[in-house]
Amino acid sequence: MSLDQQRRHERELPTTVQLNHTAVYAMDRQLSAEFLAAILGLRVGAPFGPFVPVDLGNGVTLDYYEKRDEPIQSQHYAFLVPDEQFDGMIARLEVVGVTYYADPYHKEPGRTNGLFGGRGAYFEDPNGHNMEIMTRPYARA
Repeated sequence: MSLDQQRRHERELPTTVQLNHTAVYAMDRQLSAEFLAAILGLRVGAPFGPFVPVDLGNGVTLDYYEKRDEPIQSQHYAFLVPDEQFDGMIARLEVVGVTYYADPYHKEPGRTNGLFGGRGAYFEDPNGHNMEIMTRPYARA
């Protein structure tokens, strides 16, 4: 690495703590990554070792990892999405026959919520993870 490249790289290093990636367990890593990418309007990256990444566009990747030897523990993943893309995401869920809900307990099917002045919905991915899309972040005290 040249001195100029090293300096450029050092300027790009974070000055605050940031989430870079997280592993998402899946029975079929490719199918699961493609499902989420399709719903959110993102792309699936090339496999990286045992992982199939979905780049969220903010420096964070969800790295799908295949786990077939034991049940997958459901996790919750919340995505802050642009308001102008929300309706398209809901439409893509409907096209693939995935029910969305206004609440995290999945008691209000086919509805969205209006929390914090935005819109939101919950849905399950192929592994039972509880996914959330929302157009406004939660207000924190």
